Amino acid sequence: MPARLIDRYDHVPVTKENLPWAELVTLDLSQYGQPGGKEELVKQLDHAVRHVGFFYVKNFNISQDEIDRQFALGREFYALPLEEKLKYHNSADLASGEYNGYRPAGHRVLGNGIRDNIQVYNIPKFDGYHKRQQPPVLEDNIAEIEAFSRKCHSEVVVKLLRLFAILLELPDEDQLVRDHQYDVKGEDHLRYMHYAARSKEENSQVASIYTPGHTDLGTVTLLFRQPVAALQILNSEGEWKWVRPQDGTITINTCDALTALTGGLIKSSIHRVHAPPPDQAHVDRLGVLYFARPNNHVVLDPITNSPLLNRLGLTQNVFTELGQHLTTEQWVKVRQTQQQRRNRDVKVSDDGKFTYGEKDLEILPGLEAKIYN
Repeated sequence: MPARLIDRYDHVPVTKENLPWAELVTLDLSQYGQPGGKEELVKQLDHAVRHVGFFYVKNFNISQDEIDRQFALGREFYALPLEEKLKYHNSADLASGEYNGYRPAGHRVLGNGIRDNIQVYNIPKFDGYHKRQQPPVLEDNIAEIEAFSRKCHSEVVVKLLRLFAILLELPDEDQLVRDHQYDVKGEDHLRYMHYAARSKEENSQVASIYTPGHTDLGTVTLLFRQPVAALQILNSEGEWKWVRPQDGTITINTCDALTALTGGLIKSSIHRVHAPPPDQAHVDRLGVLYFARPNNHVVLDPITNSPLLNRLGLTQNVFTELGQHLTTEQWVKVRQTQQQRRNRDVKVSDDGKFTYGEKDLEILPGLEAKIYN
């Protein structure tokens, strides 16, 4: 029986509100193969990753049609009845740090008794180690999903890893690529993410926050352009700025594992999700993201053969200072376990400060997750 035809995805109009937009650099990856192109891109990248951790890329060899197909598949999944989606949810798995599959909205208390409004569906990379049953609407299109997942890696992640290697002055620009091989066991995944619009009354109880300020745990996160404004970043001046949905770009943020590997040189970007502006407040927000992480066996100690890190004395990180030498697999396990922990009594002040219960933020003894208010 042929797979059901899926209607094209139409994006909603962008906001017309005058918001304080972040000023972010855009890397043109068409320069990547040009003589001197990588070096020029590294110059642009340098400031962004040391100070903000956010930037855009364009001309990345993934068509808008390919991207819109992923949005359409995400839309079709979230349109399924809840009882059908719950077949792909396991609360015990979430509690133990397993994050692939479905997480329903309301799994955690956001604050002041208000539960989160976020549904998540994670599809692990196709490395042969994460075989999972998928709902028919996704299984019928799994070859297309795999092709998209692999292009996220080959067309964007690999190129950025080589740029980071040049920035770090590594003797081999493929050093980081070897630690992030697609077909080696790892925790990379594609995500369809759905934020349900909330009432003005509910928003007021949690300072209009959907997700409080945090950092991601991997190497880089790819956020494909969608027009509902909600993502905000904390800039180097300590100001929250909105991230503009730019046509033909992917928004990239650098994450905790890369910060660990570089002894803190590359900033793990601080960001949050705010309720959309008034002219989009009634619109549900659908996201397509790809999370790249080092392979599971990689130890997240600072890189020892970087002349730049050695000159700057960046030879420790938050793990090694605790006497820990975590592999990516260990880090993902403990961080995801903390992230999925059911919070007991989160309080949110009128000005948006989140206060958590004892142990809610503990990742390891001596290491707590940071929530940026």
